[in-house]
Amino acid sequence: MDKFTLTPLAQLRVPLGGQEIELQQIDFAAGGMGLLRVRIREGRRFTVFDVDAATAQAWGDAMCLWAQAQRGGAGE
Repeated sequence: MDKFTLTPLAQLRVPLGGQEIELQQIDFAAGGMGLLRVRIREGRRFTVFDVDAATAQAWGDAMCLWAQAQRGGAGE
């Protein structure tokens, strides 16, 4: 029996550098808290983060604020 199930959520490619980013939902067979897996591939090297919902929200909010500032604000 599998200990967890991965569900693909999104795949991104960074235009400068070519890194591949995958977002996956992790659901454990025994139940409990789901996690977000962030997999970053750089060539043959992988970096993997498994984060809880609160951390994912804070990380996402910080990234959105940064992106909005680069565009000159949220209205663009």
